[in-house]
Parts: sequence; structure tokens; C-alpha cells
Amino acid sequence: MSELIPRKEGAVVLVGVDFGLPHFDGELEELGLLAQTAGLEPVARLVCKRKAPDAALFVGSGKADEIRELAELHRASEVVFDQALSPAQQRNLERQLGVAVYDRTFLILEIFAQRARSHEGKLQVELARLQYLSTRLVRRWSHLERQRGGIGTRGGPGETQIELDRRMIGEAIKRTRERLAKVRRQRGTQRRQRERRDTFNISLVGYTNAGKSSLFNALVKARAYAADQLFATLDTTTRHLYLGDARRKVSISDTVGFIRDLPHGLIDAFKATLQEAVDADLLLHVVDASNPHHPEQMAEVHAVLKDIGADTVPQLLVFNKLDALESAQHPLHLQDEIDVDGVQVPRIFLSAHTGEGVPALRAELAQRSRLLSEDMTPEASAELHDAAN
Repeated sequence: MSELIPRKEGAVVLVGVDFGLPHFDGELEELGLLAQTAGLEPVARLVCKRKAPDAALFVGSGKADEIRELAELHRASEVVFDQALSPAQQRNLERQLGVAVYDRTFLILEIFAQRARSHEGKLQVELARLQYLSTRLVRRWSHLERQRGGIGTRGGPGETQIELDRRMIGEAIKRTRERLAKVRRQRGTQRRQRERRDTFNISLVGYTNAGKSSLFNALVKARAYAADQLFATLDTTTRHLYLGDARRKVSISDTVGFIRDLPHGLIDAFKATLQEAVDADLLLHVVDASNPHHPEQMAEVHAVLKDIGADTVPQLLVFNKLDALESAQHPLHLQDEIDVDGVQVPRIFLSAHTGEGVPALRAELAQRSRLLSEDMTPEASAELHDAAN
């Protein structure tokens, strides 16, 4: 019956399964934003509860039938799950639903593939996509399963094709890793040159769409691409920032935004880009103060920073989008400290859009750069550590 219904290209049903985890997005708001960023149109949403994933269909056969009916009703051509699916679950769901089925990981990879601009960014995305695809060969080439040998034979052209594709993808992964290694060596040379020039290095990090690129533009008067959407920036951009109070230039980098359940393949692939955060003297952790889920988003950023070895780099919290807060939500002081995992971390409220609070941030950066540039006696080193934390 589903084959007779004309599907609407790009129309997608969003599905989320609540396993009782604290970060579950019951409204599927973020998945919807991801889908729109990838060029899809969410036409329906379905949320269900389970104690554990169904081994075959992730949601169970009854709920799968409900999803199929919902897709037929809205003429959806695709279904996207908010969680990662195994290759077998993805294959079984497509057979059961009669439409293409993707998961959150694939959606993020698709967005990254659309947004990557630099040679390095494209290589990083290609590596992550190849690694993802290598686990799903059996689904991608399921049309070859019927191609079997004659009587008394095992296997045949179908199996040969799968093995061929597996080897081709393996070789492509190897080539891409070698090319990325070359790019990383070049980045390492650039970083060592900056270190020899005694440059104070700052990296902007934060959850996607927190306004990092807007703040970057406000600080250095650059024209880096900034938009109210997820993953507007994928490629690291580095500029010099002149701090008048310190009478010196510092290096500031805008990095890729983080997100919940960022695929590990992407974290591995983007190690070269995220190395800017690891090697920084200071991290500006940009937070969307107007987002009600910003505490969870901060926790996700800290988890990724720990994963890449940047959790020990001094941080300054920048609560952005002050202009988007209701008057009752405005802070009493634009500069204070908050407790993060038992450590008091300095915080500045500002609006990269209106410029409010940006001068205070520049003054704070100037003070920190002055401290670092002084001769590092043990006393001065202790002072810098206290000021940074």
C-alpha cells in the first residue's frame, strides 16, 4: 500500500525514544533544527518510551507500524531517529517502514558534509563519513543479496561485490587519514611559529548556535560566516586581536560548535581542528544565556573538552545573547563567578549582537595576556593560575 502513496521529497518524520536518560529532548526540538539545517522538512514527530532498545527494530514492531502509518499519512519520504541505530536496526526499519531511515549520527554527518569549506574540513568530514559507511555495507548493498551462485555453490557475485566495496572503503579511509596527517603536521608547524612569537592564544568553544562566530566578528571586526542555525561554522578561523589596554596582539580562533551525542568519528576526525583548543592559553566558553537548556549544553561541551584533552585549559565563561533575555532574567552584575564542578569560574554576560559587555571582555583578555607575558617567577605563575581559574 505504501508504494502507491506519492511521497513528498524531503518530508521527514522525527522519532525519539525515551530510555529515562536525563538529557532526553521530549519535544525533539534539536533534532528538528538538525533536520532543517540539513535541508529537510519535519512534518510529524513521535516520541515513545522503552526500557531498552529492541534488538531488531529499536522501537518494537507495534511502534514501527505506528511510524509507518504516520509516514504514510504525511507522505513523508524519510524517517530520522534521535538516537544512533545499528546497521541491522536501520536495515530492518527500512524494510518495515518502506521509506529511507536515518539516525542522528547520519544527520550530523550530512550537515558537516554540506558546510565544510576548507580542504582540511572536507577531509575530516570525508573520513567520518567513510567510517560510518563502512559499518553499513550490508545495508547499502542489500540489493546484491539475491545474486547467488548456481546449485552447489556458496556465495557468488553479490558477496564478491560486498568484499570489493569493503576493501575500496578501507583503502579510501587509509588515504584520507594520510592526507589529514599531512594537514596536521602543517598546523603543528604554524602553532610552533606562533609559540616562538610568544603569542597569547585564545580559542572560542561552545555549544553549536551559542553565538561564537558573532562574538568572534565583534572582537576582531572580521566577516566570518555567522547565522542563527546549527553548525554555521565548521572550519577553524584564526585572526589577530589587538588589545589596547595590554598594547599587544593576541591570536584568537573560532572553532566548530559542539552538540549532544556528537559522533565519535567526528571527534576523532576533527582532532586537528580541535587541537587549537588543546593548545590555547585560554578558552572562551561561549554559552547561549537565553537557552533554557544551557546547563546541559555546558555539560556537553565540558565532556567533549575532556575527550580531546582540553579540560585543563583555563576557561572564561561568556554568557552571550544578553539582548535575548527577558528583563526579569537580566543578571544583577555583568561579571561574576559560578561554580563548575567544584571550581569557581569567572563569567561575563554580553551581547555580541548589540556590543553590550564586549568592552569588559576585551579588558579581561588584556589583563590575562599581560599576566602571561610577564617573566614567569613561581609567584607570577601562581598569580596567573589563580586569575585564570
